[in-house]
Amino acid sequence: MKNLALTSILIVVNSIAFGQSKKELQSQVNQLKVESQNLKKEMESLKNPVLQLTDKHTKASYGLGVLVASNIKAQGGDSLSLDVIVAAIKDVFNNKTLLMQQQECSSIVQQYMQEASKLKSMKAREEGQRFLLENKTKPGVTTTASGLQYQVLTVGKGKAPTTNDQVTVHYTGKLLDGTEFDSSVSRGSPSTFGVTQVIAGWTEALQLMREGDKWVLFIPENLAYGDRGAGSQIPPYATLVFEIELIKIN
Repeated sequence: MKNLALTSILIVVNSIAFGQSKKELQSQVNQLKVESQNLKKEMESLKNPVLQLTDKHTKASYGLGVLVASNIKAQGGDSLSLDVIVAAIKDVFNNKTLLMQQQECSSIVQQYMQEASKLKSMKAREEGQRFLLENKTKPGVTTTASGLQYQVLTVGKGKAPTTNDQVTVHYTGKLLDGTEFDSSVSRGSPSTFGVTQVIAGWTEALQLMREGDKWVLFIPENLAYGDRGAGSQIPPYATLVFEIELIKIN
């Protein structure tokens, strides 16, 4: 009987000890998880340090990086390796032996950027064609013989302009991704110009509108800026979206 009682006591003691041991182990595991997460955060901060633009040198350095990168990206150089670009810059600044000489660099970069720009233009053209194909099936969208698409937002009761007229309009122009590139509304001042002094898509649309009309225009690249694009904001072969309000004929 005494042996049975002793055995029971040992079992209880062992159970308590096991429970405590399990809790301690779980606590240690949780602590390790926290430490691991903190270590990961520290490593990330070392990999991606927060830049401090504290003087004219750091500001000019960052500004140069923004300008160069924006120009390269705009030309379609998205597939370039940033690590290799940085390595090349360091080689030049540290007077190391270059892996390619400048003449070879110029030739290769020129060829690459030409091909990248052409590929980007083709993608923009295809994206526009897909958009217009889908857009013309939407309720309220009208497609003309030229391929111009428009949607009436507000119906006006005034006169329709001719190619001999000047008009005053409010407008906002966007790319297909929603990027706004121009807006008289944002400037707070409507624009006045001749009906034929604008891109072909506008010239056609204005003659279909009446004073007081507000439309959304979906303009194919061939009725916009085509393979030229316009400045740094409108790339070649871009399909454009305009919200335009014909305020009056002058």
